[in-house]
Amino acid sequence: MADIVLTTLNAKYIHASFGLRYLLSNLGPYRRQAELIEFDINQRPLDIAESLLRHQPKIIGIGVYIWNITPTTQLVSLLKRLRPEVLIVLGGPEVSYETEGQPIVDLADFVITGEADLAFRDLCGQLLARNLPSTKIIHPTLPQLSDLELPYAAYTDEDLQHRIVYLEASRGCPFTCEFCLSSLDIPVRQVPLDRFLEAMQQLMDRGLRQFKFVDRTFNLNLNVSKAILLFLLERHQPGRFYHFEMIPDRLPAALREIICRFPDGSIQFEVGIQTFNPAVSELISRRQNLDSLADNFQFLRNHTGVHIHADLIVGLPGEDLMSFAAGFDRLIALRPQEIQIGILKRLRGTPIIRHDAEWGMVYADQSPYEVLQTSSVSFEEMQRMRRFARYWDLIGNSGNFVETLTLLWAPGESPFAQFLRASDWLFSRLRRTDQIALVRLYELLFEWLIQEKKGHEDQVAATLWRDFSRGRRIEPPRFLTPYLSPTKAVKVASVAGDTVPKRQARHWATPSATELEGSAPVRLDSGQPPRS
Repeated sequence: MADIVLTTLNAKYIHASFGLRYLLSNLGPYRRQAELIEFDINQRPLDIAESLLRHQPKIIGIGVYIWNITPTTQLVSLLKRLRPEVLIVLGGPEVSYETEGQPIVDLADFVITGEADLAFRDLCGQLLARNLPSTKIIHPTLPQLSDLELPYAAYTDEDLQHRIVYLEASRGCPFTCEFCLSSLDIPVRQVPLDRFLEAMQQLMDRGLRQFKFVDRTFNLNLNVSKAILLFLLERHQPGRFYHFEMIPDRLPAALREIICRFPDGSIQFEVGIQTFNPAVSELISRRQNLDSLADNFQFLRNHTGVHIHADLIVGLPGEDLMSFAAGFDRLIALRPQEIQIGILKRLRGTPIIRHDAEWGMVYADQSPYEVLQTSSVSFEEMQRMRRFARYWDLIGNSGNFVETLTLLWAPGESPFAQFLRASDWLFSRLRRTDQIALVRLYELLFEWLIQEKKGHEDQVAATLWRDFSRGRRIEPPRFLTPYLSPTKAVKVASVAGDTVPKRQARHWATPSATELEGSAPVRLDSGQPPRS
């Protein structure tokens, strides 16, 4: 039994709720009366309600996000019908802004907006004492990070072994990009560095291998980012992987020198570019130096083993497809390993809505609130870009088609234009963008490259086979075997075996055609690829 139950519906099991662990760790005298129980959006709200009520709670605190708002609303409705006396407390970004008229807010007893690390503890004390607040919506002041208990002890050993573990050395963002909730979170505040490094050491001692930092601007404070990177570098062991969100145009020499010393494939930088159009950037209050950005990308690709994950957004006010295409081609030339193409979302509380009338912004009224059309991009064009984004993730980002991708456009051709052609063709054949078997995707790309791009069958087949073997597969798919020499096999060099996540590892694997006797099976050797 637990008087207080903390819960949320994660997007996937692998995601472990960082916010709930902060709340649990900061419950103070009520910590022993509390239980944390996580679910995911694929579970039925009715079954979740049963599991929660089994604990006979007095208070249920629920984290509400853009990805779980619909099933969570169903869950809260069920809970209030079944046990109206149980007090439901909501928190999270989806209920922190524009609360009026939200069905889930109407159903709940209380809502804590913003950072609830300490406010939830205080509210629980009042509720357990039956001293109910007079207001439903509670707006706490920002807590001092030095006053918070860090949440890392709340990660179980199973979490550390099988789930994504999140870390933060700072909160907030100094920028004012109008599409982003972080633009409302000013100023940037630092977790006391000594306490943070101590917590990281404890996670290392417990066997954590993947460290995902959620700081919006990890490289903003040079001294702090240097200290953390040096701490990780001095204690690095094979198999550890570090993910950071970086400001793309800020990479001074002091950081460059440290980054160069990390093993290939052990660091991933998520770099939010969003647009290369200066007029659009100005319109949405985004600041970035494109020349410095390009220089930093060239340094990272030519002199480090960093895996770069770069972001672009479709549907920003004032940006049409021609502008987006120019930005995409420009980003392709900078050679990040992954380009995440996102469709603009109208997040609650963000000032992007001030452009709605002028730029004809029309958004879906259901989560994830993606833009449907603008005055610059029609609904039909936006649908094409949704398919483009999905197929790009399957082909361009997955690491399954690293060499094949270069065959989709010739020198002098626009990568955007050629991939859009391929995307349209794939959809004409598949009529869907999900649940596509990998072998089927290889077969369709073979057909596209032969029929539409007039590629040579043997060359295309050999390229596809090298990519197919990149995923440690030892038998070619049947449709390729007529075009492959029986005396050819593939030797694959990977980054220190299985020491980095599979998706990133495929980008770093370096298959090459190797003459072997007879039809010997593929050898999968470990080794360090050269820096490109």
